[in-house]
Amino acid sequence: MSVTWEELGWERLAAGVGRCRLPGWDCTAGLVLGEGAALLVDAGSSLAEGALLRARAERLAGGRVTHLALTHPHFDHVFGAAAFAGAEVFAAVGVDAALAHEREELRLDAVRNGLPVADADTAVDALVPPGHLVSGEWTLGLGGGRQALLANVGPGHTAYDLVVLVPGDPEVVFCGDLVEESGEPQAGPDAVPSRWPDALDRLLALGGEDALYVPGHGAVVDAGFVRRQRDALATRFGVP
Repeated sequence: MSVTWEELGWERLAAGVGRCRLPGWDCTAGLVLGEGAALLVDAGSSLAEGALLRARAERLAGGRVTHLALTHPHFDHVFGAAAFAGAEVFAAVGVDAALAHEREELRLDAVRNGLPVADADTAVDALVPPGHLVSGEWTLGLGGGRQALLANVGPGHTAYDLVVLVPGDPEVVFCGDLVEESGEPQAGPDAVPSRWPDALDRLLALGGEDALYVPGHGAVVDAGFVRRQRDALATRFGVP
């Protein structure tokens, strides 16, 4: 028996493309369905959340999640990654080193933000480096004519910001935390504020005026919102 996106907690954005807002940190996960393939964008904040995402995504796909794109190496986006065993994992160049050498910082950040210690420990122990590192742009073929463009547009929110553009009508751009709608963009110690406005310029050049932009947290926005946030960040950080 088939189910709808909405019945499984997803918001359908275009044909074969949707997203869900996860509880706790209001983090977005995206899903792109092809023919015999499925791409998930970000993996949730724990192994349990990743397993739930996988189960719901695979019910819609009618098969397994074959690809996983990580937009940046923060715990609420990567700690569920090990639940996607067998998927090809993509991230920006440098994420492999961050996950290998900054595990304790990730664990502490998760616990400070309210993830139970046992869940944080388990997720950190299970972290594996992505198998595919994107330095510029990488086009994924997902079957049935479906493609997704992975683009390394950072640094900005972190040193390793990846976005995912899905061509279609409308085009959909998964922005990670380069864009946030539910609050002011968060600039932690690993942010690169001087480069963030430029990253949003590249994001807008990829998506164009008519795309749907999916923030890492919050409601879907348009190009005008992204442009206003870009200008606000430039003012906030004193960047031309």
